[in-house]
Amino acid sequence: MRIGEIASVVGVTTRAIRHYHHLGLLPEPERRANGYRDYALRHAVALARIRRLTELGLGLPEVRDVIADDAGRELAEVLTELDEDLAGQEVALREQRRRVGALLTEARAGRVSADGPVSPQLSGLLGELAASRPDAPASPMAVKDRELLILLDSATSDDDRAPLVSVLGEMTQTPGAADRAHEVYALLDDLAEADAADPRVDGAARALAALLPPSLAEHMTDAAPTAGDGAPPGLMDSVLAEFAPAQAAAVHRAIALFLADR
Repeated sequence: MRIGEIASVVGVTTRAIRHYHHLGLLPEPERRANGYRDYALRHAVALARIRRLTELGLGLPEVRDVIADDAGRELAEVLTELDEDLAGQEVALREQRRRVGALLTEARAGRVSADGPVSPQLSGLLGELAASRPDAPASPMAVKDRELLILLDSATSDDDRAPLVSVLGEMTQTPGAADRAHEVYALLDDLAEADAADPRVDGAARALAALLPPSLAEHMTDAAPTAGDGAPPGLMDSVLAEFAPAQAAAVHRAIALFLADR
């Protein structure tokens, strides 16, 4: 094979192949009488191996180490591993297409939020929240709450997302919950310019704790703030770092009160 042919077969550029030769990652093939490189199957396998390793996130020095370790392996063994890697990639691609297909169905039905693609479960929940109080005044805290839900949605596996969204859905189905939620948003919005020692912090915290459904407790272990207890920062610590001091203090206290009662 000529360099352009092997590049087309493996799916890389001729420039990349020459670079791999320069770095010693890919052995130089013999040259024909006309001076052109003559690539064989072993070169295609080695090149596919380099490509796969770089796609997995390895840098070229790390790829060099892996190739050195593979030097004594049989061709069939290397091909078997490549085939297994491709099979795993195929499974991941099918799962990705399944998720995109579900989001596409939601988008065509007009149920995807303006914040970007989210899971169908969260899309439905956000729609219910918006419909519960269409006349509610704009609230900066409500926007932050929405952003947190979207963050949790993207960071949560399918298995964990469904029960969590189900629990949060209880809040939209409980009579008066939407009104109480907007009252809590208003209390927290009022703390935007206050410090953590503001006496209104306790009232906002108690109102927020009372709003959370009891079944939410089992989902809050990893997300709860560490509150400076010596543990590494958690997800909620990162979120609260963007809150005003009084708002962060209120949420910290609300979660502590909520979990203490459970």
